[in-house]
Amino acid sequence: MHMLDWNTYRQQLLAGVGGFGKLNPDIIKGYTTLSGAGPKVGHLDEKTRELVALAVAITLRCDGCITVHTAAARERGATREEIAEVLGVAVSVNAGAAVVYSTRALDAFDAAAEINPNA
Repeated sequence: MHMLDWNTYRQQLLAGVGGFGKLNPDIIKGYTTLSGAGPKVGHLDEKTRELVALAVAITLRCDGCITVHTAAARERGATREEIAEVLGVAVSVNAGAAVVYSTRALDAFDAAAEINPNA
């Protein structure tokens, strides 16, 4: 049993995007243009682009992106092991971002001392 019914969710998501597109077609057209720009460059194969997109989806915490790009990566030949590896990359990037933002929090703490050194 899966945590979510990903296949139904993906279908619902695509239908929802279609409905949104009827209300605001220029936004969907712009999104489609952006999405189609990467493959035109041709330096990465389709599977690699989908694996990158999946790692980004994880860092953004976008379930819709996860279901779409996981299915697309699988359709383009990605293995479970490759998915697991790219998920590890996403985890490490998120951990790295937390370390970077930790330094910002410490910097903000030090800056607050300039306003109220006795606090």
